[in-house]
Amino acid sequence: MPLLLASTSPQRRAILEQLGIPFVAVSPAYVEHDPPRASPTDLVREHAAGKAHSLEPRGLPVLGVDTAVVLDGRLYGKPATAAEAADMLEHLGGHTHEVVSGLCLLGPGWEVVEHEITRVSFRPLGLQDVAAYVATGEWRGRAGAYAIQGRGAGLVEKIDGDYLNVVGLPAALLVRILAERMPGAYGFG
Repeated sequence: MPLLLASTSPQRRAILEQLGIPFVAVSPAYVEHDPPRASPTDLVREHAAGKAHSLEPRGLPVLGVDTAVVLDGRLYGKPATAAEAADMLEHLGGHTHEVVSGLCLLGPGWEVVEHEITRVSFRPLGLQDVAAYVATGEWRGRAGAYAIQGRGAGLVEKIDGDYLNVVGLPAALLVRILAERMPGAYGFG
């Protein structure tokens, strides 16, 4: 029984494949809205639930995920331009930020909404470091303007928590929920 993944993210698809979880990816019919003073944790949980609820379940479990990068209470979403990406990376350089992901799993008659936080420390970044990384284009479509699974790994000094959460899906959290709610269905529990 496949999961319905409310996402077209190639990273989320790759993580589910890595875990051996069958899925069907569907673009969610959900429009994200980020109020200026919203709690990052509440926001990603709300977006994950909104994405999951936007799909027609067709009798299958539905998975919605949303991820944000947070430093000193400021949300760093997906940059629209190279200049915006450079600005984000300059702020993140030499600091520890949080990657906060909300996860919503809907089953028949039940719903679980939780979140995961991974702390990522960037090494100090000079202007050349930032310019070279922005030139790769890898920042496009990435919260916080980097992809840890790619050349962005060179920006990172250390991480504390679930690496796959930083890639795009809090895998340990998903496996725990599947083991609790659907023991044996996906090989967990």
